[in-house]
Amino acid sequence: MEAGPRDREPTAPRAADDAPGLSPDGPEEETVTPEVEVELRPQRRLRIWQLAPIVALAAVGSLMFAFPLAFGTGDGGAVVAMLGLLISCCAAGWGMMAARRVGHTWPGLPPRSSGERPDWRVIALYVTMAAALVALAVWRVARLR
Repeated sequence: MEAGPRDREPTAPRAADDAPGLSPDGPEEETVTPEVEVELRPQRRLRIWQLAPIVALAAVGSLMFAFPLAFGTGDGGAVVAMLGLLISCCAAGWGMMAARRVGHTWPGLPPRSSGERPDWRVIALYVTMAAALVALAVWRVARLR
């Protein structure tokens, strides 16, 4: 009678014993290839068709705001300057909303869906800077009259 499978001597070596770089604890450190992360989705960026109207509005608004302030052209200068300031602010807001839509944030603030709370000092700094700029612009336009 012939011996069963457990009674036979192994004729072929096991693959785990012959594999280079394997130990009972796992693969050896020298043979492990480094993992590379690859983003499958394309990076979200602002496109030229999104940026062009924002830049054009900002340029026109800045010129409308700057020329009456610099040259003080008559009684209508204050109205033109305030309209330029309004157009510039609209372009800035439009740009901020477009940047937020593609995932950009202001420096010092956490990403949109990270769950982190923004630091109150950074927000206070931004509010102070915006208030100072608005106060300077209104003061300058008021001096035109």
